[in-house]
Amino acid sequence: MTRIFLICLIILNLHAKKEDKMNNISLENSGLVLIEYQNEWLNEGTKLSKLMKDKIQFKNSIENSKKVLSYARKLGLNIIHVPLMISDDYKEFGNNAKYGLRAIIPKVKTWQGNNKDFHEDFKPLKKEFIVSGRIGASGFANSNLDAILRNNGIENIFLIGYATNVCVDSTMREAHDKGYNTTIISDATSSFTKEEQEHFLEYIVHHFAAKITTQEFLSLKPK
Repeated sequence: MTRIFLICLIILNLHAKKEDKMNNISLENSGLVLIEYQNEWLNEGTKLSKLMKDKIQFKNSIENSKKVLSYARKLGLNIIHVPLMISDDYKEFGNNAKYGLRAIIPKVKTWQGNNKDFHEDFKPLKKEFIVSGRIGASGFANSNLDAILRNNGIENIFLIGYATNVCVDSTMREAHDKGYNTTIISDATSSFTKEEQEHFLEYIVHHFAAKITTQEFLSLKPK
């Protein structure tokens, strides 16, 4: 009897924690920020799509992202698309980079031509925002993202995109430091491997943001 009672207490506690988490997430003054829903990631056979080792995780993230975007539009949330738009000769990166993305992107020659175009399933609508000027890992890096958010009274960010442990992570951290309340929709993002995704969700997110699933996002209702 005691064992059954303890199990019931654990279940009730877990349910209460979930309710508390969901109650803290607001749709007021909120926006959905999409990181790099471009052909370079989402077209089959591109260099970046081939780097996604966990194909099931990646495929599921794309399908979940479609659901999230559709529901966000239905709710009337502000939609902010954050692409990476750099010149085919990568002149924005300069010629002195020795490490990191500034060095590796020109070397492997990603983000060329129409691979920079928005994927057909995630093309922005006319009323939606497209961030410009970004050349770094964070969506805020040298871009007008912060101005778009502040000028439109957006305080709460739902964040999805690619890759979880690189540009989504960088954007989340900077959003936190700029004072935004950020929620990662965990299964509408994808890292290159299962281990990278799990590490991010288990050990990184709670320092800077909340996390929910696509299903939890779809259950949110305006107050």
